[in-house]
Amino acid sequence: MATGEEASTQAASQPTTHPHQEDLLLCCENLVIGYQGQPLLPPINLQVRRGTFLAVIGRNGSGKSTWFKTLLGLQPPVSGRVFRAGEHVKSAYVPQTSGIDSLLPVRARELVHWGRLSGWNFLKPFSTHKDRVAVESALQSAGAGPIANRPYRELSEGQKQRALLARVLATEADLVLLDEPTAAMDAVAERETMKRLAELARAKSLAVVVVSHDLRVAAEFADQLLFVDKEAPAVVLGDANTVFCHPAFRHQYGDDYCPSPTPTGHPRGPAAG
Repeated sequence: MATGEEASTQAASQPTTHPHQEDLLLCCENLVIGYQGQPLLPPINLQVRRGTFLAVIGRNGSGKSTWFKTLLGLQPPVSGRVFRAGEHVKSAYVPQTSGIDSLLPVRARELVHWGRLSGWNFLKPFSTHKDRVAVESALQSAGAGPIANRPYRELSEGQKQRALLARVLATEADLVLLDEPTAAMDAVAERETMKRLAELARAKSLAVVVVSHDLRVAAEFADQLLFVDKEAPAVVLGDANTVFCHPAFRHQYGDDYCPSPTPTGHPRGPAAG
C-alpha cells in the first residue's frame, strides 16, 4: 500500500468533557498554529459539529494544511487547545495527494476495502460480513457503485475521487478532513464532488471539513467558510457574505466576491461561475 493514504487518526488533544451540545465533534479554543513556537495565524476559535460542511479557503501557504496537521495531532499547537468530544469520535484524513500509485493493479472496490484494514489482525485475516456491508454502503453513498469493479488506474480524476471518498466513508468516521480533494478535477467534477460532500454530511450526520481553492463553489455548498491569511494575519469564520466582505479577504482577492447592495437595499449573493 502506498504512503500518504487516508488515515484514521485522533485530534491533537486527549478526549475531554466539553460543555456544549451533543453534536459537537471537535472544538478549537484559542488555537494558535505555527512552527517552533512561532505563530502563523491569530487564535482560531470554532466548533465542528455533526451534519455540517466547513470549507477552508486562503492563498497557498496561508496556513490551511498546518491547521489540518494540528487538528490531527501531527503538528503541536503553539498555544491553545483542540478538544475532541470523546473517545468515540473517529477521524479520517485525505491529504492533497492520494498516494495511490496509478500503476497499482487494484480495482476501486479493493481500494475502498483498504479503508477497513485498520482493525485487521491475524486472528481475523479475512473481511467480515460487517466489512463487506460497510464497503458496499460506502461505494453507493459516494456514487462509486458503477465503477467498483474497474481498475483504479483507468478511472478519470473525478471517478478516482469518488473511489477515495468511498474509502474514507468505509472507515465509518465521524469527522472527515479533505485537503484539496478536487485539485485535479475539471469544473463539472469539482462542483459535483462538493455537492456530494455537502449531501453526505447531512445524510450521514458527518462533519466534513474541506480545503478548497474554488471560492464560489465553496460558498455555494459549505455551511461556513474559514478564511486564513498569514500575511494580514487574519482568521475569519462565517457565511460567504461575512468572509468575502472582510478587509483581509478583499486585500487578497479583491472586491468581486463581496456582494454589493441591490436597488432594493438587499445584498446580492456571489455570482455563479
